[in-house]
Amino acid sequence: MGIGSALSAARSMLRPRTAADVDADRPHWAARAEDVKNRLVGGALRRLHWDLRLQPFHGYGSAHEVRVLAKVLYASPRTAADFHDQPVHDMRTVAVRGWRNFTSQVAPHRTVHILLGDQEFTVRADRSGIVDATLEISLEPGVHQAKLWTVPGNEVTADITVVPPEARVGLVSDIDDTVMVTWLPRPLLAFWNAFVVHQSSRQVVPGMPMLYQRLMREHPHMPVVYLSTGAWNVFPVLKRFLYRNGYPDGPLLLTDWGPTHTGFFRSGPEHKTRSLERLAAAYPDIRWILVGDDGQHDPSLYAAFAERHPDLVEEVLIRQLTEPEQLLAHGTLRPLAVSRRGGDGPLALAAPDGHALLAALQRHGKMSR
Repeated sequence: MGIGSALSAARSMLRPRTAADVDADRPHWAARAEDVKNRLVGGALRRLHWDLRLQPFHGYGSAHEVRVLAKVLYASPRTAADFHDQPVHDMRTVAVRGWRNFTSQVAPHRTVHILLGDQEFTVRADRSGIVDATLEISLEPGVHQAKLWTVPGNEVTADITVVPPEARVGLVSDIDDTVMVTWLPRPLLAFWNAFVVHQSSRQVVPGMPMLYQRLMREHPHMPVVYLSTGAWNVFPVLKRFLYRNGYPDGPLLLTDWGPTHTGFFRSGPEHKTRSLERLAAAYPDIRWILVGDDGQHDPSLYAAFAERHPDLVEEVLIRQLTEPEQLLAHGTLRPLAVSRRGGDGPLALAAPDGHALLAALQRHGKMSR
């Protein structure tokens, strides 16, 4: 650092902090209100002798680094330590209605221990009770199990998919209206689907499981990542839906619906953009097949990612919503435009379901018949 730069930095440090500086550092009022609520409710639950429970999520990584995801929650003393650690085919412990997944109370800033392989790590949950830890560790390709606990006796296990180094193609898939019919982002229907509808009544988009299975056969080492703006609260329901309908297993990258440092709600497009960039950094040798729908921001987000990383996008596949879905989504019957790049750019295809997308890939020579 030069003398001039050093003097400027010193003056900046010595300058009295203004009201604007303080306001810029303060979290949004909604986040502050949520923090107060969490302290009051958490204190009351502790006085009632409620315990901490961990809800593990499916993580991912490479041979030298993995991402572990989980959530710290309060639970009554009668709640089994492994309540959130059930296999996807076990229907006994899953809430029947979606709203039950939103009634739990998070436990912010708790210390969480992680045992992965023969190494133990100590991390800390954030203000929303979310554990999102990147750990440096050498693991063989395949699915590993990380053991997580806050205190001895409440251990759970989280799946960690380590992608093999020979993988050259990966799949990133949206969930809502791409693999599952939900008619988001209509506020009333979104509420109905998330909080009321019985999980077994959610409808699969025709042909999409078959399309993904065919892609898996075409690319045997292909990692599959499900990227959605849905809340972590519905992770068990989404995981079970994917399993019941024959979709390939893989990590789910969801988000927290609560307030943030800067606003009342988290930005869905920012979450997806940030997640795509993390995947690009984690797997620089993988070209991604990006699958979404034209009911939200997927076409523009995927196009922007392809502009930034033209060498990391294999294809963009967009499921076109039906006319009723378009009308409910946008108030118009006009579907969103999907750009189709020519030359050496990634191929972008749009079709109403998985059957038609598969046929389009075959016509373009991207899939065997």
